[in-house]
Parts: sequence; C-alpha cells; structure tokens
Amino acid sequence: MTFVILQPCCNDASCADVCPVDCIHPTPDEPGYMQAEMLHIDPGSCIDCGACVDECPVDAIRADHELTAEQSRYLHLNATYFEERHDPADNHRRRAEGRRETNAPDVRIAIVGTGPAAFYAASELAGVRGIEVEMYDRLVTPYGLVRAGVAPDHPETKIIAELFRAAAGRNSVRVHLGVEIGTDLSHEDLLAHHDAVIYATGASDDRRLGIDGEDLPGSHAANEFVAWYNGHPDYAAKTFDLSCDRAVVIGNGNVALDLARILTASPDDLARTDIADHALIALRASAVREVVVVGRRGPAQTKFTTPELAALVDAPHIDLVVQGISKSRSSLEWDAVDPVQAAKMDLIYEIASRSPTDTGGAHRRIVLRFCASPISIEGDRSVSAIELADNSLSCDSDGHVRADPSGSTVTVPTGLVLRSVGYRGHRIPGVPFDDERGVVPNIDGRVIDTSGCVVPGVYVVGWIKRGPTGVIGTNKKCAIDTVENLLSDIRNGRLSIGSHGSDDVDSLVRSRVPDALSFPDWTSIDRAETDAGSSVGRPRVKMVSSQQMRSPVDYKSDPAD
Repeated sequence: MTFVILQPCCNDASCADVCPVDCIHPTPDEPGYMQAEMLHIDPGSCIDCGACVDECPVDAIRADHELTAEQSRYLHLNATYFEERHDPADNHRRRAEGRRETNAPDVRIAIVGTGPAAFYAASELAGVRGIEVEMYDRLVTPYGLVRAGVAPDHPETKIIAELFRAAAGRNSVRVHLGVEIGTDLSHEDLLAHHDAVIYATGASDDRRLGIDGEDLPGSHAANEFVAWYNGHPDYAAKTFDLSCDRAVVIGNGNVALDLARILTASPDDLARTDIADHALIALRASAVREVVVVGRRGPAQTKFTTPELAALVDAPHIDLVVQGISKSRSSLEWDAVDPVQAAKMDLIYEIASRSPTDTGGAHRRIVLRFCASPISIEGDRSVSAIELADNSLSCDSDGHVRADPSGSTVTVPTGLVLRSVGYRGHRIPGVPFDDERGVVPNIDGRVIDTSGCVVPGVYVVGWIKRGPTGVIGTNKKCAIDTVENLLSDIRNGRLSIGSHGSDDVDSLVRSRVPDALSFPDWTSIDRAETDAGSSVGRPRVKMVSSQQMRSPVDYKSDPAD
C-alpha cells in the first residue's frame, strides 16, 4: 500500500518534515519547490507509516485503497512525478530541527496582514523566546485569501485556517483587526513602536488588459468577482449582470477555472458552502449557461494546475470542451518535458478528443479556448461582445513560446467579461515600491531602497515579496526564509532594539482606532457565523459588513440576514 496526495494539497510541506524515509517531494530545500503545483509521494519508497496523514493540515492524503474512481488519477500523477524528476540517491536533505537560536533579546515585531504568509511568519517567530508579535489587518476578519479568495466549493483547502488559529492563540502573538496601515497607523508609527516590521500585504490589485472597452459596464477584474462571492466587505454591495447566457474569462490560471466553475455550478450545491448569501441569490437567478476561458497560448503554457482541471473533468452537469488546438500535439508543445505539465497536457488532449456525446448532455458548458487573445470589448452602454484574435505559436531564440496573431479574428457575444491575467501589490506609504513588478523591492525578504541599500528593520513575505506565484503552502518556505534573515539581523546586531511594550502598542491602537477588534473578538464572529450556518446545513453564513461583525451576538437570531 502507498499513500497518495490529492487535490486539496496546500504545499506547506508539513508532511515532508515528518516523513521518515524522505519519500515526499519536492521539499522546500529542493529546486522547483516554489513553482510546484502540489507535492507527491514516491510509491516506490513509501513505507505506509501514515505519519504524513496525521500531519497534513488540509486532510489531502489518502491510502491508495481508499481512493474513489475520480481520485484514482492521482496515483498516476504521483508516480509520474518521480519517473524523470527525482533521483533518490541525490536527495536534498531538509534543515535540521532547532535551526534557530532561541536566545533573542526582548523584541517586538509587527506583521502587516493576517493571510497565510503573515501567519506562517508569525508561527516561526512565536517559537523564538523573547519575541512578541503584533499582527495588523485593515479588515475585521483574519486569514486573507483563505477566507476571501479560496472558492467556496473548496472547503478542504480552508481547513488550513485551523493552523493559523493555533498561531494566533500563542501567548506571544496578538492580532489587531480593523487597523489599516497607511491610514490609521503609518509606517513610521510601526517603526516607532516595534523593532522590526514584516509586510505581508499580498497582491490585491488586478492587472489590466489594455484594450478598448475594458471599462465598459459588464467588464470586471476577476478579484472583484471572487471577493464578491466570498463576502469581502469591500465588494458585498457590488453587482454583476448575470442575465447573459455566456460569460468570458480572460486568463488560464486557477482563478480563471474557479470563476468558470462557480458560474456553472448548481446553485443547490453552492447552497451547501459558505458562499456569501447575496452571491447565492444572484447565481440562482443567473442566465449564464456557458463560460469561455480564453488563453493566448497552448496547453503546454497553461498556469492552472492539473488538480484544478481534474476537478472540472469530474464535475457533474458540466460539458467541458477544448477549442483552439488540433486533436494531436504539435512538435512545439512536445518541448514541455516536465512530467507534471505533460500529465496536464494529456488530460487536455483527452478532453479535446471527446465527442459531444461523451459529456452526457450536461446543461452548462465550460469551453477552454486556447491560442486566442482579446483585441477589444464591444458594446454601446455595456458589454455585448468581445473580439478575439486567433494566435499561432512560435518559439524565440531563448526557447520561449510566443503567441503571434494569425490574422483571423472572431467576435464572441457576451454580456460579462472577467479578466484574470494576474495580480500586483499596492504601494504602502513610506515603504519602497517597484511599480513595474508590483512588489516591494527586497533581497531575500530584506526591503531595499532605490539605491539598492537594505532598509533596516523592514521585511516582506508572500506575494508582496515575490509576486503572485505559488499556492497557500508556498508561503511557508517564503516566510521561513525571511524570518531566518530577520533573526540573523537580530543576532548580528543589525537591528536597533528598543524598549517597546505591549501597553504602548495598545495605547497607540486605541487612540487611532477605538473600535479595533482582537482575535478573541474574531472568535465570537466566527462562532456566530458557524452557528448561523449549522441551522441551515452550511459550514457558516458569512457576515459581509464590518458593522454587522461588531455585533455578532445579534447575528445568531437571523442567519439569513
């Protein structure tokens, strides 16, 4: 028997840390870990000990004999990874336990953000004697994209929040919710009351297409739609016109597939999730029956992961169609020798080879349209169509596959266009910022200024550090690397350690944000949401306004409010 890692894999590599035979890869110390779409268990080395099952924070590991028919594809995915990639004789050994010294002086560190990267950093710091952590978030809810970004039909991924809850419960960690850095408190305020600041603010701004019609009503950034259906307070009042029968999503990443899946999902299925009530009502009335997901290049260049695609293949009541490629692979695509990417291509071509009757006549359809680029969004007062250019693929001298317009175009009628072409961070007043890359410039997590010099006491983790790459667990290694450099700076006297007490921080927060919430306050909100959900057979009924969250006891009496 062997164990198999499934779709919910969060990549935080807790399983690899406890594996006694080093059969789970890639580990954080191996090349390619930061780009890996999931971890894999070597069936030839697994000794069936079950340590990884107990350690996995998202319950993503199963014994091979426990797999359902749909999950059996992961046997192949796990085995394929090791066919060409991993040489057991050349294992990259993990860092030894106790790699950090615990003799730091009394140090108070601010972490801006409460998403995965922030909590991974807090978890690392909380284990160091003498360090106190103060976390800040402008929202009154923690967990960042785990709450506001993960699709509601992926509840297993959200289990990771329990790990973060444990970190917030440490005596050395305090959480201040509803406090916006740059408005309520300045960067200078943080430096004056803490010995170091770690920014973990993510990449919440969208990238634009730069085409005519992009600002027409009916054209939206993907992050707005995701935040809307997840009940983000900033987007709860936003409206989307779902009266059209076709929506178009521009982009080929996991978010694009999330959008397509939510738009075509059965409302009754969504009603069993924690989707925001306003979104559920709108989706019940939706006329959308087809979603076209547009990618400018071919299957070998897709950014979505194999598990996300497999979830669509196995979804009931959805026709999945592939357009824009031939039924056989081109020689250009065969240069994708990566076995994981090749397995994804196999699945795409399997879908492309199906006849329409193979899908069972589902009443909603998702079209994966490759080799097409948006030229313009058309419409008088709102979106009525999008013009796409058909592309041909070519390879430049560096081996990069390029999409070139073939000269032919097609107009696709639609009333809703969602652009999912990437994210970028936003500028934090007082902190250096790289406008071109949309990140805070840094060297291994240490922030640098325009001259390339390190800014003492200022650090970054997560997407604001490296850009919007990786999955939730990728942030663990990212945070560990930054924290190790911060601790090194403490040990080597590179930081000026002052006398900053918790009372001083409390006085500052109370004077600027009298109604700021603590983590225990969030626990009351969380309990009210889950209590409201349990009465209607849902994991939770989300509150969507800060005012509502400040009086959670009132929420219990009317979970549909």
